[in-house]
Amino acid sequence: MSSTVHTGTTLQSTPRQRWTGLAVLVLAVTVVAVDATVLSLALPSISETLRPSGTQLLWIGDAYSFVLAGLLVSMGALSDRIGRKRLLLTGSAAFGAASLLAAYAPTSGWLILARALLGVAGATIMPSTLSLIRSLFPDHRERATAIGIWGAAATAGAALGPVVGGVLLEHFWWGSVFLLNIPILVLLLVTGAWLLPESRDPKPGRWDVLSVVLSMAGVIGVVYAVKEAAAHGVARWDVPVTFLLGAAALTLFVRRQLRLETPLLDVRLFRDRRFTAAALASLISLIGLSGVVFVTSQYLQLVRGYEPLRAGLAELPAFVGSVVGGLLTARLARRFGARSALTSCLLAMGLGVGALGWIQQDTTYLLLAASFLLVGTAEGVVYTLGADLVLNAAPADKAGAASAVSETAYELGTALGIALVGSVVGSIYASGLTVPAGTDPALAARAGESLGSAVETTQGLPPAVAEPLLASARESFVHGMNSAGLLAAALLTGAAVMAWRLLRRLPAQPAADPVPVPAPAAAPTAAPAAAPAAEKLDA
Repeated sequence: MSSTVHTGTTLQSTPRQRWTGLAVLVLAVTVVAVDATVLSLALPSISETLRPSGTQLLWIGDAYSFVLAGLLVSMGALSDRIGRKRLLLTGSAAFGAASLLAAYAPTSGWLILARALLGVAGATIMPSTLSLIRSLFPDHRERATAIGIWGAAATAGAALGPVVGGVLLEHFWWGSVFLLNIPILVLLLVTGAWLLPESRDPKPGRWDVLSVVLSMAGVIGVVYAVKEAAAHGVARWDVPVTFLLGAAALTLFVRRQLRLETPLLDVRLFRDRRFTAAALASLISLIGLSGVVFVTSQYLQLVRGYEPLRAGLAELPAFVGSVVGGLLTARLARRFGARSALTSCLLAMGLGVGALGWIQQDTTYLLLAASFLLVGTAEGVVYTLGADLVLNAAPADKAGAASAVSETAYELGTALGIALVGSVVGSIYASGLTVPAGTDPALAARAGESLGSAVETTQGLPPAVAEPLLASARESFVHGMNSAGLLAAALLTGAAVMAWRLLRRLPAQPAADPVPVPAPAAAPTAAPAAAPAAEKLDA
C-alpha cells in the first residue's frame, strides 16, 4: 500500500487498509495533541528549576502553539505538493529531535526555543493527517465516522496530556514529559512508512515563498501584539506597531492569494458559510478552553495543594468527555443538524467554563468535575464537527490546505487562549497581591510575577511574612481565574450566536465535490455516497 503514489483526489483501497491507515493517523494526531497540554502540570516544577520570569512562563506555554498556528497553512499547502505521507513522516522525525532538546533544556530560553521547534514539526503533522483521511475515505458516511474518531483522538489527547504529565512528574523530572514522545514517534515512523499511502495534488502549482512569509509574519505579529496588549496594555510603542505590521502582512497575504493562479490558501473558501462558521467556532472555542485549562492546572497544584498525579486525575473527566463527544458527533449531526449541534455545544462549553467564575479555594471538587466533563464533551463535538464542515466544504484535491485552516483555528485559538487568559489572570493577580510590610523589594517583585514564583519565594521567608503573602497570592490568583472563566464564557456565547447566524438557510444536501473523481477503468462504478452527517443543516 505504501509503495503507491496517488495523485488523484481519492485512494482506491480495501476497508482494512483504510481503517488501519486511520489508526496510524490517530497515533500521529494524539502525539501532537498531548504535547500541547502535557506541559501544563509541569509549569510549577519548571518555575522552580529554570526560574523563568512571568513573561517567559507564558512563552514556554504558548510558543509551541504560536509557531504551529503560523506555519499550518504553509505546511498544509506543502503537503498537497510534495506528498502528505512524506511530510508527515519527515515532521514526525523532526518532532522527536525537538522533544529531546526540550527534555534537556538547560535554561528558559532554550526551552522556549525547543517548544518553537516542536511547533514547526507539529505543523507538518496535523494537516497531513486530516487531508489523508479525506483521501482514504471518499464515502461521506465513512469519512464522517473516521473524522469522529480522529477528532476524539485529538481532543482526548489534549485532555489526556495533564494526566500523562501527572503520572510522569510523580516519578521523574519535568523533562520526562517530552521524552514520552520518542517511543511513540518511532512506532509512528515504522507503521506509517509501511501502512500509509502517498497522496498529493496532481496539479499543485508552485509553492509561493512570499505567501509563506506573509502568512507566518501576519499570524505571529497579530497574536504577539494581542498577547502583549493583554499583559501590559498598549502604552508600549511596540504593541500597536507590531499589530499594524501583522495586520498589513495578513492583508497582503489575502490580496496575493486572490491574484495567484495556484494560491497557497484559496481564501475564496471563506465565501462558504459552512467553512467560515466552522473555522471561527473552532478558533473561539479554543480561546476560551485552552486559557482556562492553563490556569486550572496551576490552581489545582498551587492553590488546592494537589500533587501532579492527583491534579492530572482531577482533570480526567475532560478526557472522558472529549472521547465521548468526538464519537457521538456524527450521530448528533444526523439527528439534530450541524447548526443545532454546533451552537448547542458552544453554549454548553460556555456554561461549563463559566462555572469557574464561582470557584473558590475550598470549592467542592464535584463542581470542578462536572465543569470538566461538560466542557470536554462539548469541545469533542465542536472540534470534530468543525473539522468535518471545513473538509467537506473544500475541493478534495486541496484537502491539505483546507485541513490546515481547521488546524490553524485550533492552534491559534490555543495560543490566543493562553496569551489572553493567562495575561488577564496575571494582571489581576499582580494588582491584587498584598505584600507584607518589610518584605525585601526584590522578593516582592519576584512574588508578583506569578503564583508559582510566590510559592517559591515564601519557602525562604519567616512564617510571619510567608503565610500572609502566600494567602494573598492564592486569593489574587483565584480572583483572576474567576474573571478568566467569565470572560471565556462570554466568548463562547458569542461564538454560538455567530455560528447560528452563519449556518442558517443553508441547503440540507451538500454540493458534489468540485473536482470530479473518475472511477478506475477496471473498477465498477460506485453508488452515490450518502450525505455526510455533518452537512445536515437546519433550514
